[in-house]
Amino acid sequence: MDIIEHLQRHEGRVAWTSTGSGPLLVLVPGMGDLRGTWRGLAAPLVTAGYRVVATDLRGHGDSDTTFTTHGDASTGGDVLALVEHLGDGPAVLVGSSMGGSAALWAAAERPDLVAGLVLVSPFLDEPQTRPVVRAVNRAAYRLLFSRPWGARLWASYYRGPLHHGAPTPWLTEHVAAIHASLRDPAHLRSLRRLAAQLDHGVVGERLAEVTAPALVLIGEHDPDFRDVPTELERARTAIGAEAIAVPNAAHYAHHQAPGLVLERTTALLAGLPRTATRWAVPSARGAVGGTGA
Repeated sequence: MDIIEHLQRHEGRVAWTSTGSGPLLVLVPGMGDLRGTWRGLAAPLVTAGYRVVATDLRGHGDSDTTFTTHGDASTGGDVLALVEHLGDGPAVLVGSSMGGSAALWAAAERPDLVAGLVLVSPFLDEPQTRPVVRAVNRAAYRLLFSRPWGARLWASYYRGPLHHGAPTPWLTEHVAAIHASLRDPAHLRSLRRLAAQLDHGVVGERLAEVTAPALVLIGEHDPDFRDVPTELERARTAIGAEAIAVPNAAHYAHHQAPGLVLERTTALLAGLPRTATRWAVPSARGAVGGTGA
């Protein structure tokens, strides 16, 4: 079993585990998820010769529930602090959903610490909605993620619409872990706070600053994107990403199509330059890029 370690931040501690040795990969889950979301990728990446560090979000999993500030910038700051703490950077950041958004923010904030990006269903910006609609949505999140139904509701949505398509063999076990975590009132409160505070606009306004080679994968059935091909084209245009639609998958392509995600991830990693056992910081966007089907 991996040893759980903690990184001290201003309002609490963020949990992380480390396996393997070699160039550094930091894996970041999305909202309402746990670091175990990467179980299909972590072991093969360690075998391939990388140091794999997986982190829990603030208020999630084994991280403290004392945080009052959440979101892409807060999470991105935690990731950058972890890379500096580990001393093995720059790192390739692998993020799912909001974790991918946080990785983009981190790449814009500290390009010297981010050698590459692998993003599964990231949000590149806040959807364009009227302020009143946004306020109503956030009020709804506070209600939906409340006791006694909040944990059960999120677990049901996670294993339902967000996993439409190919089955994940270990999904039942993973969802049970998420549900068990959220039955703790403090963890559920953290999810509620995050949902109410989350605004991907802090990422959208900084996309032009992202220069790290990037891979973006979105499931063809992802309910969080109205038009997946358009979103992928946006990723190609905005950050020069290799952008791939994953067949028969929804919001968690790394669960439902781990072979494809691993294949494209290792291809990007193999193309990155190294200095000794570390990544070298790419000098320009597009060092590893292209388009995907």
